[in-house]
Order: sequence, then C-alpha cells, then structure tokens
Amino acid sequence: MGLGDLGAEVIKIEEPKGGDDTRAFGPPFVNGESTYFLSINRNKKSVAIDLKNEEARALVQRLAAKCDVVVENFRPGVAARLGLGAAELRAKNPRLVYCSISGFGQQSQTPGYDAVVQGLSGLMEVTGHEGGPPTRVGVPISDLLTGMTALQAVLAALYAREKSGEGAVLDVSMLDATVQVLTFHSAGALNAGTKPRRLGNRHASIAPYEVFEGSDGLFNLAVGNNGQFVELCALLGCPALPSDPRFATNPERVKNRPALRDELQPRFATQTVAHWLAALEEKGIPCGAVLDVGQALAHPSLAARNMLPKFEHPKAGPLTLVGSPLPGADASRAPPPVLGQHTRELMRELLEVSDADVERLARAGTLRIA
Repeated sequence: MGLGDLGAEVIKIEEPKGGDDTRAFGPPFVNGESTYFLSINRNKKSVAIDLKNEEARALVQRLAAKCDVVVENFRPGVAARLGLGAAELRAKNPRLVYCSISGFGQQSQTPGYDAVVQGLSGLMEVTGHEGGPPTRVGVPISDLLTGMTALQAVLAALYAREKSGEGAVLDVSMLDATVQVLTFHSAGALNAGTKPRRLGNRHASIAPYEVFEGSDGLFNLAVGNNGQFVELCALLGCPALPSDPRFATNPERVKNRPALRDELQPRFATQTVAHWLAALEEKGIPCGAVLDVGQALAHPSLAARNMLPKFEHPKAGPLTLVGSPLPGADASRAPPPVLGQHTRELMRELLEVSDADVERLARAGTLRIA
C-alpha cells in the first residue's frame, strides 16, 4: 500500500473463491466489507486468479515480466514450486526486484504470525504493567513493521537499480523487523547484561516520563532533561525538589522513581487535565492527553495534513481512511478494490488476453471477474 501511495500501479493477486483472508476479518464490516481489509488495501488493483491452475500461473508469470517489483509472502519454497520464485521470474526479467516476506527468513519453514512473532521477539515481555502478564501491542505491530521494512528495502533496491540496471532479491523477516525496535532494550541486554522488565507507562531510562492523573483524567508527561525538571517543579510549587540528591539527575530520578511519583502525583491530582496541559505547554514541557481512537482521529493536525482522505467504495460506500505519512504520497488515488475488480481490465490491457478467453477462464473458476 505504501508503494501505491507513492504512485506505483499495484496489482494484488488474490484467490478467486474468497480472496485475501483479511476480507473476512471482522467485525466490524461496512455493507459487508471488512474494515480491516479496507484499512490496508487502497491504491491496489485486484486480480482474482487460481495459482493452482497451470494456465493461470502462466498468466501471472507474464504479469511479472512486465513489473518492476514482485512481493510475495508464501511459506518459503512455495513460490518456487508454483513457478513464481525469484529465479524463474528474474530469468525473464533481470530488472525485477523480488521481495519475499516470511516469518523468519527464507532459510526457515516455520510460518510467521503477528502474535507469535511479538512473543518471540521479546516485545511482549517488555509490554504491560509491572507484575502483570506480557502483553501484545494493541495493533499487529509485527505485521506492520515488516511491511514498512519491505517498503524501505524495495525503494532502496529500485534506487540501486537506477545505477546498476539490475534488480534484486530481498529476504525480509518478520522477526528481524520486530526485534529492530527493541533498540535500547536490546543494547542493554547485549552489552550490559540487563534483563528489561515491564514498566507499564513508565520509561525504562527517563523520569518523570509516564502517565499521571489529573482530577478528571490521565495525561502523559515526558520530562527529557534537567532543565525541564526544574521548570516542572517550579510550576508544581516544589522548587527545592531538584536539589534533593534523590532527584538531582536523571539517573537518580530513575533509581528513585516511586518516591518521585509520590511527590508529583498528589500535586497533579489537584487540577484538571486541561489545566495541566495548558500550564505545561506554556513552560515548554512535553505533555499530551491520553485519547481514545475516536478522539485521536479528530486531532486537528490530521485534517490539516490531509491524513484522513475520503473515498467512494463500490460496495462499502463513502469511506474515510487514515492516509500516508510519507511526504509527497497520495493516499487518495483509489479506494480498496472489491475481489476481482480489475481482473478483466488487466488481462485485456496488460496481457492482451481476449474477452472470450477471460470469460472461459471465469466460467472454469480460474479467474474471478467482479
């Protein structure tokens, strides 16, 4: 989808009977269309074709010969058995950038699923409240990070191709893509022998950097340096607190975090969240409300930056989706497709397959035409 947002013509190959599995993910649905599927499939054209059929596979091979990029996420080895592997397709199209996405890389047959990879990556172990169980991130973050990693790899390969004239074979692993975001947790474990623990909303290395409670709700406070801490204490009416040896430096504040919270939280409880946000922002101290999804999507910055494009979907009707953060991208070019919406168009225009043959293959169930 990121490539589509950046202007690429993206052809999505789907199984004719049910299509992409995420078409059935739900609820919620809008007029029978999965909002899960709708969220990740704009700016794509759907070709529904049965890859178990030899004639169909030959058509997909012909499509790949005309493409710049192929992305596949079969279990390792399956694409090659179908005649759609990197060696087969690049033999006919040496400029092709072939990107394989899998759970653990092409050397492993183990399938990868988001929840499984979140657990194996260590990410769940550092997510959740102290004393509570490991917790998944609230979105399929391993899936999303892998897609973003693949996008970066494909763009880099296309840039390199401009110089070399040659395509590339890319091996993207979900586990690799997820472990990369452990950053300071992994550096500490590898080099200082630390065992990161769950801290809820607190930061492992900065204090005060967590959620506090006003008289009517929650807000985040992110004090990143000593100057901000001095300003915070003055605002809260405890200007001597930065002179306390327990709180004079960030390492000491992290070490004595419970005592620091005991000093700050009762003061925050005396006023509303709105009061504290205004006061903190005036002093240049980073802070923000804790919003639900609906409130977050109403943030004025999103509308001002065209992050909520609108679409007219052939079945779901009017849609609003979250757009692309990539500068120069146009997320609003086309709504997510219905299954097989572009089969006839691309068979005719790209491959010059006759309408009679398209109809024949559709009657046999090899193709699906929307």
